[in-house]
Amino acid sequence: MSDAVIVVDNLSKRYRIGESLRAADSFRERIAKLLRAPLDNLRRVWRMTHFDDEAENILWALRDVSFAVKEGEVLGIIGRNGAGKSTLLKILSRITLPSFGSVRLRGKVGSLLEVGTGFHPELTGRENIYLNGAILGMRKAQIDASLDEIIEFAGVARFIDTPVKRYSSGMWVRLAFSVAAHFNPEVLMIDEVLSVGDAAFRKRCLGRMRDVAKSGRTVLFVSHNIGVVNTLCDRCLLLDNGRLLFDGPTALTIKRYLEASASDAGAEVFPDSPSDRFVSFERLALRTVNGERKAEFDVFEPALLEVDYTVHEEVDGGNLGLTLKKDGTIILNSFDTDLDDERLHQRPTGRYRATIALPCPLKSGHYELTLHAGLTHVVRNVELPDVLSFDVVDISYDTSLKSYSRHAMLVAPLRWQATPRDDE
Repeated sequence: MSDAVIVVDNLSKRYRIGESLRAADSFRERIAKLLRAPLDNLRRVWRMTHFDDEAENILWALRDVSFAVKEGEVLGIIGRNGAGKSTLLKILSRITLPSFGSVRLRGKVGSLLEVGTGFHPELTGRENIYLNGAILGMRKAQIDASLDEIIEFAGVARFIDTPVKRYSSGMWVRLAFSVAAHFNPEVLMIDEVLSVGDAAFRKRCLGRMRDVAKSGRTVLFVSHNIGVVNTLCDRCLLLDNGRLLFDGPTALTIKRYLEASASDAGAEVFPDSPSDRFVSFERLALRTVNGERKAEFDVFEPALLEVDYTVHEEVDGGNLGLTLKKDGTIILNSFDTDLDDERLHQRPTGRYRATIALPCPLKSGHYELTLHAGLTHVVRNVELPDVLSFDVVDISYDTSLKSYSRHAMLVAPLRWQATPRDDE
């Protein structure tokens, strides 16, 4: 492909999962270990260059990945955690070498892969700007011409002569992105680190990446934020367990990704709930209002939780409840008796299915549900901690309406009813 700036051919990367060395228990063992050290070191060097591809301690981060990127194309790369997205960008950025295959890349590369890369912590922000420019082969006069624009875009003018080790993660990312984007690279590579910045900065970053693409340069963008990928990218790669699962138009790739997520077993569980208590839980499932079972929802997509349970004996004060956590922090606790006091009295025995509408909208992130039952103010009889999990993503990205600009853990639309008042 003559107009391709990046050509990846059968790219593979493997790692050996390390094994810890046992410490010597006695003086005799220490002497023996010291005498064996030269031979042991030779064995380790040999193992570093001789892999058994099927061995249990071999991890394939990428395997047989091939694609090409044209000049001026904005390519999104999506997939679950551990799919190989960051490893791919590190190879393309020449930070690490592939185990097999080849990469042909034409032009100067600007990359922002993770917080902390590319900057020397002891140098000031200004000094790091010049250092990065020099690494990219730029003359001092060229760096001088871009300096003010870089500082203004990053919003760190007040701290530009402070060592970056004293920067917050957000300040570090803002400056790193500004440096990568303003030195006019032919290829700009951005990893998930933009999630560190605030909403206003993310909006500026998206605008800058669009400007880079419109000027005929190439952008590679890795993100878990499906909405941003859908807005920014023309084409998308879907990686799964190190392999290229799909390569095509962004909308179609996202559809494949969401279909794979929706088919997760995590959308429905059959917990091991004790049957010798007054109630037992047999099944939990997440679904849409249309009945589709899934484990990933859009911010404004209602999610329904179905709970199948059996009441084995009638008790006074019995209650069922759920706890919702976001990224490990409890944001909601609810009981089925909150809006129905009658349930505090004896419940008829039998088999039931409860349907609970979870709060909507929810902010993007990872959520876990804990189900519990007990006697009000007395004891918790049954608890299933983190029994079901799901993810919320901003599929249709809009910074003015979506959850990015809202700083609370829970986004709760409240109706504001205003009536004219007479102050006289």
